[in-house]
Amino acid sequence: MKTLATLAPLTARLREIQHLNSTASLLSWDQETYMPPGGGEARAEQIATLQTLAHDRLIGPDIERLLGQWVDPATGQASDAGGEPWDESARALLREVWRDFSRAKKLPSDFVSRLARETSIAQQVWAEAKQKNDYQLFLPHLRTVLALKREEADYLGYADRPYDALLDHYEPRMTVSHLQPIFAALKARLVPLLTRVLQSDVKIDDGVLFQRYPADRQIEFGKLVLTAMGYDFRRGRLDLSAHPFTTSFHPTDVRVTTRVYEQELPACLFSCIHEGGHGLYDQGLDPDRYGTPLGEALSLGIHESQSRLWENCVGRSRPFWRCFYPMLRQVFPEQLDHVALDDFYAAINRVKPTLIRVEADELTYNLHIMLRFDLEQDLIEGRVRVEDLPSRWNEKMREYLGISAPTEADGVLQDVHWSLGAFGYFPTYTLGNLYAAQLYGQARREMSHLDAEIEAGRLVVLTRWLNQKVHRWGRMFTAEHLMQRVTGAALTPEPFLHYLETKYGELYRLGG
Repeated sequence: MKTLATLAPLTARLREIQHLNSTASLLSWDQETYMPPGGGEARAEQIATLQTLAHDRLIGPDIERLLGQWVDPATGQASDAGGEPWDESARALLREVWRDFSRAKKLPSDFVSRLARETSIAQQVWAEAKQKNDYQLFLPHLRTVLALKREEADYLGYADRPYDALLDHYEPRMTVSHLQPIFAALKARLVPLLTRVLQSDVKIDDGVLFQRYPADRQIEFGKLVLTAMGYDFRRGRLDLSAHPFTTSFHPTDVRVTTRVYEQELPACLFSCIHEGGHGLYDQGLDPDRYGTPLGEALSLGIHESQSRLWENCVGRSRPFWRCFYPMLRQVFPEQLDHVALDDFYAAINRVKPTLIRVEADELTYNLHIMLRFDLEQDLIEGRVRVEDLPSRWNEKMREYLGISAPTEADGVLQDVHWSLGAFGYFPTYTLGNLYAAQLYGQARREMSHLDAEIEAGRLVVLTRWLNQKVHRWGRMFTAEHLMQRVTGAALTPEPFLHYLETKYGELYRLGG
């Protein structure tokens, strides 16, 4: 039987390509953390050069020749003709390399360079526009990026909707037609649940979260929790950025960022836990398969499942805070000594429609995603002009959440994604919530002692389970196959909806 060893000439070239991509990612990380403002234009050129080189090598004659030896060019499947069959790992690697190659082959090198350059500049202008609350400053750059993403969809091709071509980059094999019934099922249960919560006699005061919490102590507590989760600071670091993110250059170098507001405890606390979930996934990938699809995260939805599982299923749970709340009170005695655990738990789980997606509670969060999902499709398919986006944003905010943004910084400019050209990314956040609830439910079934372990602060019990079930496999399986393999069922909104209805039913005393 043919194994990964047979593919050594291919994997050697893939690692070289990954070195270029990792270097471009390092420059992007620096751009968002330490780069001086004046370096933006030169940095855009540097990143564009590296990403174009990586693209050209991926679609170059060496990769095409090697794939041609082992893959059916019509189907992308590993060919068993004229010899031994392939084992499962080798077959999966060839399947995924062919997918990447075929997609990249459709994109001209000049286009890849233009997109990398324009999105690098657009990200820097977005940061300035958000700070100045000035959408007009960002508008021409968004217009350019949007035109490029429409061009990309045309290059890639699609059977039904141009948005499908962009969504497929972040969540392989996912389409609008598949997402729409999932989102409809969520909306059908979330909106009535939100109404019941807002009409409940239980009124939660979360004012305790909005006092002065010194930034340095917030960061130190974030590091404490990250360490308890199993995030390895010998292979990672925590820095500050305008928008929290995780970047991986190799499983031995995975970096997370957070942001800190001295008058707002949840921002740093939960972004540390959230990005820590991403970081654990990247540190848990197999370093021996670095540079190949088997050493990469499966999809953005699965990646997001790891961050949302840690942030919400664990980080907003009672067992977690029975352990960590006494520690938090020691760090902030003046702010929290008079606050009981149950009151703190209620405060961090308060449901309140809010302007900012990353600060939204679990119940309203997916409504923020649905808003963006609608707008992205309208932008890509030409139903909304970029000039009209701020007003359309507020129309959708009123439709989904009953509020509107008083400033552009809190509205249409709040997310970095469109400046980066990440159209199709937002739906993976909701998919991540669904995957997370399903995976966490399975973990609790397999480890009946899990709540007790979390309450004792032994969070690495869960980390090891996720590493064995999800992280180490890379792209060995499709997302659908992975969920079937781990949970015994295809992705369904039911575990997530049951989780929310149970949690908020108890918290807001909703009864049956």
